[in-house]
Amino acid sequence: MAQRIIDLTLSALASLVSLLLSWPYWRDNEYWPESPTMWNLYFIVGFVLATYVFYVFLGSLRTLFLHEDQARRAQTQPSATKGGDQS
Repeated sequence: MAQRIIDLTLSALASLVSLLLSWPYWRDNEYWPESPTMWNLYFIVGFVLATYVFYVFLGSLRTLFLHEDQARRAQTQPSATKGGDQS
């Protein structure tokens, strides 16, 4: 549960940074949404979607590292004798 909270917090923080990086584009309301209300709606929906994407990415990244760790362990463990008992 704690890992999910950390992932969600990191995702929200990354989305907030992405939103702040877009400041030059929306401060003058010069592009697609011409009203401040549409800009607010646009950024709320974008923030939620970006948070979801970052959250899923972090989960996939964790799974990737878990599989890599399991593969490394399988290679380093001594395997059972091949071809039967060699006593």
